[in-house]
Amino acid sequence: MGRVAGSYGVRGWIKVERPEAGLAECGEWWIGGEPRAVEETKQHSGTLLAKLAGVGSREAAMKLRGVAVSVSRAALPEPEAGHYYLADLIGLEVVNEQGEKLGVVRRFITNGAQDVMELSGDRERLLPWIPTVVKKVDLQKKQVEVEWGADW
Repeated sequence: MGRVAGSYGVRGWIKVERPEAGLAECGEWWIGGEPRAVEETKQHSGTLLAKLAGVGSREAAMKLRGVAVSVSRAALPEPEAGHYYLADLIGLEVVNEQGEKLGVVRRFITNGAQDVMELSGDRERLLPWIPTVVKKVDLQKKQVEVEWGADW
């Protein structure tokens, strides 16, 4: 959902870079494998500022620098039709429109322009997560259909 970029001020506020939508509304975040109550949040210059329970100084906030921020799946709203949480796609089989198996979604990375699926299978593949490539997601069948050649 984001990553702690550092501290903000001297009272223990943290800056979260690249925060996902909805993070500010969650009352509890997991940081470094521990749940932390969120006391207050506010937007500031493309980052999300947060005051966490138990983090009362600049030094304590700086200790969290670089740590991933996550929330429990139950805290997130259900995605709209045609939208997905990328974490829900990990492990799905990826096939092309010809029915050829390309691999399994291992993880997602970003290249600054879009998200990219990393597949594991007979070889590693990187596929952009864009509408011209991703044609259909079927969570029931645990499958993603793409327009992508097996030899690409």
